[in-house]
Amino acid sequence: MTITPEKLWIAFGFAGQIIFGMRFVIQWIASERRKESYIPVFFWYLSLAGASILLTYAIHRRDPVFILGQTTGFIVYVRNIMLIYKKRWAKPEPPEENRQDAKTPR
Repeated sequence: MTITPEKLWIAFGFAGQIIFGMRFVIQWIASERRKESYIPVFFWYLSLAGASILLTYAIHRRDPVFILGQTTGFIVYVRNIMLIYKKRWAKPEPPEENRQDAKTPR
């Protein structure tokens, strides 16, 4: 069996698809543990990694349908990660009774 560049590209594409598919397994396990629907942060990182690989593969194949689908997904995954970290880095609001602008009781 000869390893050709095209076979390497196909292996690369399959690797991306496996990574992308693993996000559903991770989400399923996390939801089962919590006994409710839950999307862990790792879901978004697997989405981003898988989409990056699949987008690279789609560009190599020059497939406009696949490129469009992976590009839009990529944007959504990046935005979700940004929102998660924006919330984590935000300075928490002090409790109502400790705020300087809280109304004083009459």
